[in-house]
Amino acid sequence: MATLVVATTADPASINPAKALLAMPGWIRGPTLDGGIRSFLNGESLRLLEQDKFIIEEDDLDLRWESATGETVSELLFLSRHAAASTRPALTIHPIGVPHLKEGDVLPQGGRPGWAAPPCPRIGPWLMLLKKLAQSHNLVPEFEITLEATHHGPVTSKPAMFIEIGSTEEYWGRLDAAQVIAQLVWEGLGRGASPTVGVWSSSTEKKKVLLGLGGGHYVPRHMDIILKEGTWVGHLISGYSLPMEDPGKAKLSEDIGGTWKQAIQVAFDATKAAFPGGEILAHLDHKSFKGWQKNAITEFLSKQNIKIGKPVDFC
Repeated sequence: MATLVVATTADPASINPAKALLAMPGWIRGPTLDGGIRSFLNGESLRLLEQDKFIIEEDDLDLRWESATGETVSELLFLSRHAAASTRPALTIHPIGVPHLKEGDVLPQGGRPGWAAPPCPRIGPWLMLLKKLAQSHNLVPEFEITLEATHHGPVTSKPAMFIEIGSTEEYWGRLDAAQVIAQLVWEGLGRGASPTVGVWSSSTEKKKVLLGLGGGHYVPRHMDIILKEGTWVGHLISGYSLPMEDPGKAKLSEDIGGTWKQAIQVAFDATKAAFPGGEILAHLDHKSFKGWQKNAITEFLSKQNIKIGKPVDFC
């Protein structure tokens, strides 16, 4: 089973961590994929793909690698930059997908309408490892360590996550941040002195998985639970990815237009696929919803037999 780490020369926040990772011992050159994508191999399972296009422009890298090598891909870890209007330096992790978009919608950052990749089970455990590594390299408090909501492509059918350096050109090229990201991947995959971090098993003692619904792009209320309880992390669907049309006086969920139901169902199905045997609990950011929205979402979740979790349920 191969782990694909994906980087691009078009982005310093991507290629610098890749170079730092390739400076670790044990790498050899691998095959070149169609489109000139270069590969590097480390041991039986770690693979790094180096491309020249932006990350979101290369779909189906999992299938293309499997076709070229005969190896089965278990997960994809994308190294990328993060941009934010706040310009605050940050190291971020997030699942990928655009489950709220419908056919004909513009795809501003790749993906496929109504699609979400299975969220990589490492997201929650690696967030905590990232905080530890960033602190040990004195990047905190200068850099914020945070999750982001599910957004953008590229398309893949295997568990995936983005690991990013933000939020402006000044920080994208920071070599100390790049080194932390490289160390996160190296240690998180068990290449250092410690065992691998964030491996899901159906026999895992703590089987509860958070599916975040609502809130802003940095999902602070969902993150509070994740950091306090160490819960597993599924998709994190922010309020802007739950488009709901106010139906006026009729407040039943079937009367409320928009792609919010599609987004929830796609996110739930992808999360369930990533955590076989897990108990998927929807956690609502209640303060981000109006009363009619919260009632409609709760009603829909009940009809779909999706459990709603309170903070205490994740303990």
